[in-house]
Amino acid sequence: MKAHRILWGGLSLIVLTISLALLAGCGGGGESITSTQPVNGTISGTAVKGPVSNAMVTCFSINADGTKGNMIGTGQTDGQGNYSIPMGDYSGAVLCQMTGGNYMDEATGISMPMLQNDVMTCVIPSMSAGSTVSGIQMTPMTSMAQSMAQNMLGGMTQSNITQANNSMGSYFGINDILHTVPMNPAINGSGTAANQDMKNYGMTIAAMSQYAKDIGMPFSSGMVTAMMNDASDGHMNGMMGNSGVMIGGGMMGGTMMAPNAGTTGLADAMMKFIQSPMNKSGVTFQDMVILINKLNTSNGTIQ
Repeated sequence: MKAHRILWGGLSLIVLTISLALLAGCGGGGESITSTQPVNGTISGTAVKGPVSNAMVTCFSINADGTKGNMIGTGQTDGQGNYSIPMGDYSGAVLCQMTGGNYMDEATGISMPMLQNDVMTCVIPSMSAGSTVSGIQMTPMTSMAQSMAQNMLGGMTQSNITQANNSMGSYFGINDILHTVPMNPAINGSGTAANQDMKNYGMTIAAMSQYAKDIGMPFSSGMVTAMMNDASDGHMNGMMGNSGVMIGGGMMGGTMMAPNAGTTGLADAMMKFIQSPMNKSGVTFQDMVILINKLNTSNGTIQ
């Protein structure tokens, strides 16, 4: 009988100890246990002006007043222009900026550097902490949309970013400029598997390259900067507000951008590129006639 009482007492003590431990682990009067695992969000995609290799991509936060904020993460593009940027636990709107690198110019077939004063950008309306945001294209069109959003009332707010991205896509006949992959017209037969959005995207980038070639620009990355400046006020008319857009910097001697560069100028350049041997895609004038006619009849308003 005594042995039974000793055994029962020992078992009771063990049960009590386990119960107290469980209560402490569940917050029953003790401190709760929290996870210390890091949050690892990412943004990935491709930089395209022709794929831009060995470029530096940096992502920034956007301040409450719509201006560029602090650097969040940075990384380098690979040989195909692909990038992946660590974002940690950041949430909110994001500005991504690409500098440097080299690309194959569509109109000339020459490998060219992105000049020091030329960049490409894109703005993402929002991301949640720890999320994986993939397939983000950084192109002349996303750059133009970013410039437009930055100069809208309130700056790069979520609503302005969405509006600018959508309006720029509508102007060039592209449903989603952030996620649509541009067709590469330098690749044989690339138009076969491309939908109309992809064709419009790729051929517009090529038309910018052709336009730069036609006016004698030695490096077509300067045309991206000129188009960004032209789009900044929401009108493709060769003006940035009340000032004319300069193209080519010092090398062009401060040449003024033509008022029709973003309308009939691009339409003419697109037709010329389609007919050139540099167009290996198989895309014809008939494939692009709707966009060409749209640019030819546009008053330059981005909407």
